[in-house]
Amino acid sequence: MHEAWTFSDYLLLIIGAILVKNILLTRFLGNCPFLGTSRRMETATGMAMAVVFVMTLSGVITWLVQAYILIPLKLEYLQTIFFILVIAALVQFVEMFLQKSFPALYQALGIFLPLITTNCAVLGVAVINIREDFNLLQTMVFSFASAVGYGFALILFTGIREQLEASSIPEFMKGTAIGLLTAGLLSLSFFGFAGMVD
Repeated sequence: MHEAWTFSDYLLLIIGAILVKNILLTRFLGNCPFLGTSRRMETATGMAMAVVFVMTLSGVITWLVQAYILIPLKLEYLQTIFFILVIAALVQFVEMFLQKSFPALYQALGIFLPLITTNCAVLGVAVINIREDFNLLQTMVFSFASAVGYGFALILFTGIREQLEASSIPEFMKGTAIGLLTAGLLSLSFFGFAGMVD
């Protein structure tokens, strides 16, 4: 039987997911949309909000699928397939909502919105929830905190990239090269939080 978690345990889980074990900058999951949507702050903010919604809901739903369908039916080996189906359905919902409510943001996100379906950060969080043997509340908190960490890293990176656009950079470093270098340096800075949480 698991020990009951206190408020401080949940606080450490949140800090750990956002800073110490950031899904993007320390676990290196979900780099494609990270690099693709970080050119403009509006696009990055929209992507961050979409990821928060999809990652939080998919974490909870995949936990429920695992606990009430896969384990009772002894179908745990189908976990990845079921999890991807849940994530794909949620992304379709977000896509339809943005297309109707925010067409400009929908156009700006372009191909990167459907890419949330194959964003390994979303699937990674769902799998980590199961591997860490989190209960439903822990799953909800960790999924949300991981999504906030993803959004935080994306918006921080976008701000840096926008500043770099206005800076004098050698021609051979422009575009993807400076983006990857900046992402690496940002990732190194997040490793400075290591040791804050077990």
